[in-house]
Amino acid sequence: MADEKAGRSGSIRRRSWNPVVSTVALELIGLGFCGLVALVGWPLGWLPDISFVGLVTGLIAIGPAAELYRGAGPPRRLAVVSALLALATVRLLVAAAVNWAFPALADPGVAILVGYLVALPIGVAVLAWFLTRAHIA
Repeated sequence: MADEKAGRSGSIRRRSWNPVVSTVALELIGLGFCGLVALVGWPLGWLPDISFVGLVTGLIAIGPAAELYRGAGPPRRLAVVSALLALATVRLLVAAAVNWAFPALADPGVAILVGYLVALPIGVAVLAWFLTRAHIA
């Protein structure tokens, strides 16, 4: 981790991880958690729903984006709208590509989950880019 001096006060501020790397790592942790739940529930006849997997993974991975948003200045609305548009666009494009490539997965909703998991780091990257750009200006 790199240290950088913060303004005139001379205090040293530690830079946190890259938000996209943190989001991907947290996504993998969320998927691992859902996998453990599935392994425990499988012998009992219960498997997690696809929407449950997406919700849990999203809630676990939202931390880096929330940290960036909390520390940002006033132009946060444009960053959030841009990130949500990127998230929705990439999710739909990836879901369409997965449905086209694997038609058997279209009914259970796996394509939407794959699209969401691919789009989440991209949405955070757009949010980080807009928020850091606001600090430069």
